[in-house]
Amino acid sequence: MIIQQEVGKRGEQVASDYLTAKGYRILEQNWYFRKKEIDIIAEKDDFLVIIEVKSRSIGFHEDPKDAVNIKKQRFLIQAANAYVYKYDIELEVRFDIITVVFYNEHEYKLNHIDDAFYPTL
Repeated sequence: MIIQQEVGKRGEQVASDYLTAKGYRILEQNWYFRKKEIDIIAEKDDFLVIIEVKSRSIGFHEDPKDAVNIKKQRFLIQAANAYVYKYDIELEVRFDIITVVFYNEHEYKLNHIDDAFYPTL
């Protein structure tokens, strides 16, 4: 059985590998803004993509995507604005969620939600 402390780290690596295989260019991993973290910042098809990765082991009762609540969305929007400003990015920004549910050490299910939410908050 996968150790709970490893779930988040392994989920982010699985997500990063998946995105790279899909043609995303990873710009940042674990980028910090105001002591909080954006899991993955990537570029694809003229979009700057802010990706929140939620990982769980089997038996966890909450759907991982439900953990990206309004408060977390607001933070991601603020952090994306800071990133765009800091690096003078002129791409349109998109917010995705990737969920990874581990069944055991070698089996998992990944779900990629494009345009998971919009910066209208």
